[in-house]
Amino acid sequence: MKIKSTFTVKHGANFYQNKPLTFNKHKGTSLLNSICFLLSLFIGMSSAFSQEFPKLSDEILLSRLKPNTEKIKVVIDTDTYNEVDDQFAVVYALLSPEQMDVEAIYAAPYHNSRSNGPADGMEKSYKEILKLMDKMGMQHKDLVYRGSKEFLKNKNQPVESDAARDLVKRAMASEEPLYVLTLGAPTNVASAILMEPKIIEKIVVVWLGGKSLEWETAREFNLLQDMESSKLLFDSGVPLIQVPTEPVTSHLLTTIPELETYLQGKGPIGDYLIEIFKDYHDNHYAYSKIIWDIAVIAYVIDSSWFKTEIRHSPILTDQMTYSVDQSRHFIRLVTYLRRDKIFGDMFRKIQDHHK
Repeated sequence: MKIKSTFTVKHGANFYQNKPLTFNKHKGTSLLNSICFLLSLFIGMSSAFSQEFPKLSDEILLSRLKPNTEKIKVVIDTDTYNEVDDQFAVVYALLSPEQMDVEAIYAAPYHNSRSNGPADGMEKSYKEILKLMDKMGMQHKDLVYRGSKEFLKNKNQPVESDAARDLVKRAMASEEPLYVLTLGAPTNVASAILMEPKIIEKIVVVWLGGKSLEWETAREFNLLQDMESSKLLFDSGVPLIQVPTEPVTSHLLTTIPELETYLQGKGPIGDYLIEIFKDYHDNHYAYSKIIWDIAVIAYVIDSSWFKTEIRHSPILTDQMTYSVDQSRHFIRLVTYLRRDKIFGDMFRKIQDHHK
């Protein structure tokens, strides 16, 4: 028995375009199994949110997705204590006042071996943000906000938090696009969109999450932590610049000798960044570490260090793969970065801050 179905879909690494899909019945593979396979594929692709979101015209959306050339207003959403890369990213942003005004920093939830749950991860991140700013001698009153204590469970029900409420208030009051630099699970950002969908007309989300659209899996820590929020970023039509891990930010490797060369003795913050980098791993023989999240900060500092493409927003399936529907809205996808330019700029700013 053979079943033939013709449609256009990219599922994982397989791309079927107006070609028949054929399933053979043999050794326990039945017509029912084949039908179930097709149903599960389409169910996985069905991730639309029932809530109505403002729809930006292609003209407006593409204008929002253009690389910024002027100084911008940003908020940073960060799971700061999850690894050590967020600390570098937050410091980098705060030391870039010529390119951005950091209006607020939100603590994002995470759950791994460095927390006992998303609420604990958020609280540790909140305290880590304050610690960074203290070491830099910067005032943090009315700048840092606690975020969600749990991940999004219902795609129509936001997780209320000080961070989500502040994002709604700040975005709606802004006369120019507010850039939301999202470095972790996007729970706070997705919740703000659900609380007030009109902020889609006011913000640009730059998110480090998922893998590149050509990879056979989208599976990545920020994305898998909160699948519902990740789907919302792709489905809602919010202006989105996706900065994938592999094969893009995975090039942002550094080593202890490099950090000691450029940051050792460069003030409390330089020494602290080296300290947490060393403490993250016990075995330092031939050791390097990816500092993922500085890519998001660097992109809004100087987009010439990156290559990007305009793509149709993918459909994120429940199997953590990407499917394609070329009628969907556009996003900007980062495909390449110049590693040395990014680290060089960050090192110089930390050194200058110490002078």
